[in-house]
Amino acid sequence: MAGPGDNIVLSVRDLRKAFGGLVAVRDLSFDVHSGGITGLIGPNGSGKTTVLNLITGELRPDNGAILFRGEDIFGWPAFRICRARIARTFQLVRVLPHMTVRENVMLGRMFGSEPREPTRAAREAVTLLERVGLAGRDMLQGGQLTYIDQKRLELARALACRPQLLLLDEWLAGLNPTELQTGIELIRVIRREGITIVMIEHVMEAIRALCDRVVVMNAGERIAVGTPDAVLSDAAVMRAYLGADDAAA
Repeated sequence: MAGPGDNIVLSVRDLRKAFGGLVAVRDLSFDVHSGGITGLIGPNGSGKTTVLNLITGELRPDNGAILFRGEDIFGWPAFRICRARIARTFQLVRVLPHMTVRENVMLGRMFGSEPREPTRAAREAVTLLERVGLAGRDMLQGGQLTYIDQKRLELARALACRPQLLLLDEWLAGLNPTELQTGIELIRVIRREGITIVMIEHVMEAIRALCDRVVVMNAGERIAVGTPDAVLSDAAVMRAYLGADDAAA
């Protein structure tokens, strides 16, 4: 696997977010290198999705810096961050169920970065749907798709925003073994097209197959960073996933 480029496209510094007395993200720092795939992993409740929500403007950080291509986007509204060319999928799939599959993707093309007029957006939406495996389903309503195909639709809509940085929140979760391999290959293709990726994932097979670097979180803090093999054999990481007794066994 080719290594990531030397340029840092995203730099998170001392990021913090609390909900009342619960600190969900505590002084988190990490870098994302241009052209690479960075995994963000950790046990459930460790703050991973909150980090994506902070990067994309779904939530406002309490403290810290988020530098995208050298510019601090701390506190920017979500629409401005999207137009700056950061797009995402969600852990809980968000499609518009009463709009057609094509219209769902058109929204990303019309209101993301480099907006297109409706006729051109419709043509490009069809191409993107073919790319993610939804050819011929463009006139179905979003709510008629299976859960897995709704995830494909959400990915197509994110790609329609023309991102330079794509954030995937457990996009491979729930796939059967054949679908998983198809999904892994699709993410590889997206990377080869020059899109930098950050992916939250519990499927370690995918983390090992795709990621150049992995950031591990537990209880809101970064506990490890490095290559997949290095972090997945780290004692602190094993304790976080397995508990102290099992990790020591």
